[in-house]
Amino acid sequence: MPTTDLVTGAFGFTGSRIAERLLSAGRSVRTLSRRKSPGHPLAARIEQLPYEFSAPALATGLRDVDTLYVTYWMRFPRGGATWPATIANVAALAQAAAAAGVRRLVYISVANAAPDASTAYFRAKASAEAAVREAGVSYAVVRPTLLYGEADILINNMAWTLRRLPMFGVPGNGQYGVNPVYVGDVADLCIELAATDGQTVVDAAGPDTFAFDDLVRLVGRATGHPRRLMHLSPLLVLATTSLIGLPLRDVVLTRDEIRELMEGQLTSKAGATCPTQFSGWLATHGAEIGRQYASELQRNFRSVGAAR
Repeated sequence: MPTTDLVTGAFGFTGSRIAERLLSAGRSVRTLSRRKSPGHPLAARIEQLPYEFSAPALATGLRDVDTLYVTYWMRFPRGGATWPATIANVAALAQAAAAAGVRRLVYISVANAAPDASTAYFRAKASAEAAVREAGVSYAVVRPTLLYGEADILINNMAWTLRRLPMFGVPGNGQYGVNPVYVGDVADLCIELAATDGQTVVDAAGPDTFAFDDLVRLVGRATGHPRRLMHLSPLLVLATTSLIGLPLRDVVLTRDEIRELMEGQLTSKAGATCPTQFSGWLATHGAEIGRQYASELQRNFRSVGAAR
């Protein structure tokens, strides 16, 4: 049996956790990554393939690969990075895996992905899942809720805001649910499912679901900066975060992300599948998160120029 795996985005947020665990288990790892990361702790231990999705390039990269882990995606389209192009690249990966005889494909999607979802992100994820199903390779689809962990963007920047502003703007009534899931648990689940057979779709969800107001309060207390919450219209929250993003040269939050949040899409209907409690993680990391702003555009667009 081959002992080589390919992890797309092995220097990214989720992919690096998967790659690190595989390397620790004695596996060889290749990556298809738009990041040029010579300073990354894993860079010297991972074979980096050319960043292209042509059939010949993928056939070469997938030769003798046991499992393909697909973390490739983006938060929102920008420039030449579009939803149709991203879906097509996921389809190309899945088809190439089937043609190369890859034993297993693990695809990271999102909880509540659906063709009729209210936002383009969730509809695009559903289309990518369909491309994986249709490729003819044994697969597991892992659907995280709200991912968090060391060096994340969304929870980190919530903490950054709480550290600096006297009030925190919440869209709507703040009572919609949020179900955080630790990125390390998601990586463990992906590797666990890689060892199985059959066609599997599993939510990756942590053990706790909070009203959004309570999540913000929890982060505020953990950082030592509890703040007054102001309940605002979604349009006013979008306008405020857009203003905050101007000097930062970043997109802090999108209209679709506000909608997904208020619709409770960042929760799982299936229950917990991952063990780490968000409050326990915050107790350990609250003093450090949010001290530096994490830029989505700098991390995932300016330095690399495409979807992860």
